Amino acid sequence: MTAPYNPGLLEALQMRYARGAARMLIGGEWVEAQSGETFETINPSTGELIANVASAGEADVDRAVAAARAAFEGPWAKVKPDERTRLLLKLADLIEANADELALLETLDVGRPIQFSRMIDVQGAIGQLRYNAGWASKIMGETAEISAPGEWLSYVLREPVGVCAQIVPWNFPLVMAVGKLAPALAAGCTVVLKPAEQTPLSTLKLGELVLEAGIPEGVVNIVTGYGRTAGAALAAHPDVNKIAFTGSTVTGRAIIDAAKTNFKRVQLELGGKSPTYIFADADLSKAIPAAAMGIFFNAGQVCAAGSRLFVHESVADQVLEGVSTMARGLKVGQTLEADTMIGPLVSATQLDRVTGYIASGREEGAQVFVGGGTIGDKGYFVQPTVLLDTKPDMRVRKEEIFGPVLCAMRFSDAEDLDALAGRGNETEFGLSASIYTQNISTAHKLARRLKAGTIRINGSGGVDPSLPLGGYKASGWGRENGKAGIEAYTELKSVSVAL
Repeated sequence: MTAPYNPGLLEALQMRYARGAARMLIGGEWVEAQSGETFETINPSTGELIANVASAGEADVDRAVAAARAAFEGPWAKVKPDERTRLLLKLADLIEANADELALLETLDVGRPIQFSRMIDVQGAIGQLRYNAGWASKIMGETAEISAPGEWLSYVLREPVGVCAQIVPWNFPLVMAVGKLAPALAAGCTVVLKPAEQTPLSTLKLGELVLEAGIPEGVVNIVTGYGRTAGAALAAHPDVNKIAFTGSTVTGRAIIDAAKTNFKRVQLELGGKSPTYIFADADLSKAIPAAAMGIFFNAGQVCAAGSRLFVHESVADQVLEGVSTMARGLKVGQTLEADTMIGPLVSATQLDRVTGYIASGREEGAQVFVGGGTIGDKGYFVQPTVLLDTKPDMRVRKEEIFGPVLCAMRFSDAEDLDALAGRGNETEFGLSASIYTQNISTAHKLARRLKAGTIRINGSGGVDPSLPLGGYKASGWGRENGKAGIEAYTELKSVSVAL
């Protein structure tokens, strides 16, 4: 079997990181942390060191923000919309040309099977750039007729919000970095980007391609480091105009608190505990694999993972057996092997978190229908798991586990759509939901009742850059993607002229 990656490229990367710590991008230069400190990034498939990376502190964040400010008020302000479009399209082409290296970096750092790194991360990043590139020349204001005495010309401008801090999670670092970067640049903002400390490598490679594309120095800065230091400094920085964050709800609350220093704009895409509904008339040939991969894909480390399954009692046994058969049959293993479907959790900390939740479920009375254990003694692998007999007050049912753990529950004809929606809405989250039924009226009625930002009916397609992404309740503030995602990087200015 042909290797799903280039062994020579892997060797070159290993030699590169053996020569010294990876540096940060600030003001167009690759620099070490001023403190000289570094941190380790670990291969979750093996538990072994990949690289040492510069660990930013407050001084480094200050320098990066200053570089972004200078670019925003200097050369970047003079770049016309069509030139921003050209630069974003050039960056997309460079990502496409470097797809093998980016996919390999993502797989080594995140622990995602390489086939999915190519499909989701690299192709998703290219799609984000090409979609958002078109918006650069389509950001428009409007005119208004006002009621003041006399004659007036009144109009509303959309202007770039300014210097933006963007903090990216570890589960999809490349595509989420680009998904934040592309609309900000299209709108005319400048950026200080911080990848998660667990997975910085693909974002640093992105920085190389940003410079190669000809994007001016200081427009994109990348600081690597811990959330408690570099992330906290960005959230509180008085010269940052907006912060966009994807990650845990706990950290989102801390960012809101820190942002009060200068009332910076805050955009948050946070946790989820998303329900999947399978009705008696559903096409089970589609619903069963969708329900399984909706929670087992990426080892369950997906904010919109379908972690709660509500299935009609008449088909419940068939669905549960089908999902469990997939759980047993999906290959969990080394991510550089072509037939691996599920990789490890990202870290030892995450492994402890997920296994702790499974233990908690057992203690509170849940039945482990399939899985429930770890795999091997090397790397951070956990079995795809299905839990039965969960109750609404159980931690496994109401809290985000962020692992391949499904809570499955039955429902009957005695429950109307209001009751079913109430079960779906029982958690503090409201990010996503999926519905499988041949009755389109049932699907639309339930969709209206669910408090979630994204609802999929009879399908499990991924994130599309044209559709707004975000959540209700504790799943976040604001929306990314689409027109809303571009406008989130602008401020409105009203101008009135007495004629």
